[in-house]
Amino acid sequence: MERDYLQALHDPASYDEPTGSVRLVQTHVSFLFITDRHVYKIKKPVDFGFLNFTTLDRRRFYCEEEVRLNRRLCPDVYLGVVDLRETPGGFSFGGEGRVVEYAVKMKRLPAERMLDRLLEEGAVGQEEMRSIARTIGEFHLRAERSREIDAYGGLEVIRRNWEENFRQAADFVPETLSAGDLSRIRDWVEGFMEENHALFEERVAGGFVRDCDGDIHGENICLADRVYIFDCIEFNPRFRYGDTASDIAFLLMDVEYRGRRDLADVLRDEYLQVTGDRGMTGVLDFYLVYRAFVRGKVESFRLRDPRIDAAGKARAAESARRHFQLARGYVLRRRLKPALVVFSGLMGAGKSTLARELSFQLGLELASSDVLRKELAGLPPTARRHDRYNEGLYSAESTRATYDEMFRRAGGALREGRGIVIDASFSRRAERFRFAALARESGAPFTLIHVVCPEAEVRRRLEARADDPCEPSDGRWELTDLQRRDFEPFAPPDDAGEEVDSSLPVGENIDRILHILGVN
Repeated sequence: MERDYLQALHDPASYDEPTGSVRLVQTHVSFLFITDRHVYKIKKPVDFGFLNFTTLDRRRFYCEEEVRLNRRLCPDVYLGVVDLRETPGGFSFGGEGRVVEYAVKMKRLPAERMLDRLLEEGAVGQEEMRSIARTIGEFHLRAERSREIDAYGGLEVIRRNWEENFRQAADFVPETLSAGDLSRIRDWVEGFMEENHALFEERVAGGFVRDCDGDIHGENICLADRVYIFDCIEFNPRFRYGDTASDIAFLLMDVEYRGRRDLADVLRDEYLQVTGDRGMTGVLDFYLVYRAFVRGKVESFRLRDPRIDAAGKARAAESARRHFQLARGYVLRRRLKPALVVFSGLMGAGKSTLARELSFQLGLELASSDVLRKELAGLPPTARRHDRYNEGLYSAESTRATYDEMFRRAGGALREGRGIVIDASFSRRAERFRFAALARESGAPFTLIHVVCPEAEVRRRLEARADDPCEPSDGRWELTDLQRRDFEPFAPPDDAGEEVDSSLPVGENIDRILHILGVN
């Protein structure tokens, strides 16, 4: 039956509206049929324990709940629940015949204005984030409270949620989560709950446990004529009732996951301004770990869905791994003093990949010579230049200005108590000494990671990079011998780095670097 109506709903004639096209999108719990003007969302007959849509009556009930609850933030988008019927002419919304399914009918919002896409395109700024923060903050201030809802902010429920998370995530070890990371996160979570009973009680007493949204992230926010936040959790109040800090933490985590921690900071600060919830900072890290871990778990569920193709499962697996790594990063960064971490190496060695990944996992600011060099020249990061070695954009003067700017940013970060990662070749001893001295003067740990790689792999990377429109580096294979000749060798003990071979898996190298930093 399911296969029959899924096939039928690709036909525009199945809808009670004129539409030229129909597109199907799947989540782990829903089928979404997207027409020219509307979206029809059918719930899958699945049971994950925390969610049970296995009967038609349950699916109808939760469709109605979805409409009711989402009208709090999107009253004009959620149009109602519609019947899918088996008619003499086939399956269709409307007409006469037996009801075989129910769907939530929504107005279609412009895909090009979804927050996840805008973040990817770099097309969203601070003012948009402040507007989102105000919308969420005002929603939280008026969200329902009750003695029943308060119970969901207590440690008994929170602990049960975590136990369920750990149990379900264990099924994906080592597929998307390593046994070591599962243990590390579990130990930290249990320790935090044990040491902070009073903090959770204060959150309940202060009125911060409410009927929230439960699923606020970039894919569920549209910036059109106003801020639309849709697709809240309707299937289980346990995931909707809770601390408002947990609700906003989901979006903070998601914005950081998408590479914009700077905008996450703007979002957080504006939200605090609107709500006045200064006590949120005491539990925010706990809920950031929670949100990243749950997202990793939910993405992992897609690997067991027979309806999702191999390409979709590959994307889900990568997303799950990255979210679990971010959850680990939130735990580890609490142990890291503000530090200066410098990545050194020849072009194509892989230093930028490792620098970006370390920055992502530990929430450290990143300054890359490839990006800053072009920024100082007034060029976009991906502008291609084919200057001769040590000429043009890569002249000695331009290189000095680039290192000076990285030095300035490093000093600013350390003075403000923030860690920073610097990504550049650092082929000159003088620059290595200068940055090491800056760390000493700031009282910050200094780590130099020298990245190496076999020549054959370097050549493969540089040749592949030439066709990548998103790559900021202008490194070319024919320049490598010249750069290698100019690279001033390390002179221990005052000038020594930890060598890392980037031909090994990225995760393995990051684990080693975390060990070097003393935070693993």
